[in-house]
Amino acid sequence: MKIDNSTSLMSMEYSKLKNNLEKKDLDDKKLKELTDQFEAFLIKKILDISLPKNDPLFPKDAGDKIYRSMYNDALSSQMSGHFGFSELLYNFLKENNK
Repeated sequence: MKIDNSTSLMSMEYSKLKNNLEKKDLDDKKLKELTDQFEAFLIKKILDISLPKNDPLFPKDAGDKIYRSMYNDALSSQMSGHFGFSELLYNFLKENNK
């Protein structure tokens, strides 16, 4: 009596393919997060340079530099992913990493 293993082998190949796709999706998510973080870094540098130093929101006191930095961090994090730098870098890295 001969046993047909083709269904079992197909099932194993399917699960390998599914695992590879899930890993690829996870890698894509990580890459997107990293490119968004890089864009946030660029935006923060732009904000640090461009926002006026005599801002009434942060009067001169002992912690004004800390508050300004925290404000720029929060603002850049919220703005990242919407300027196009992240998407451009993500697409470039994804295509060249095949």
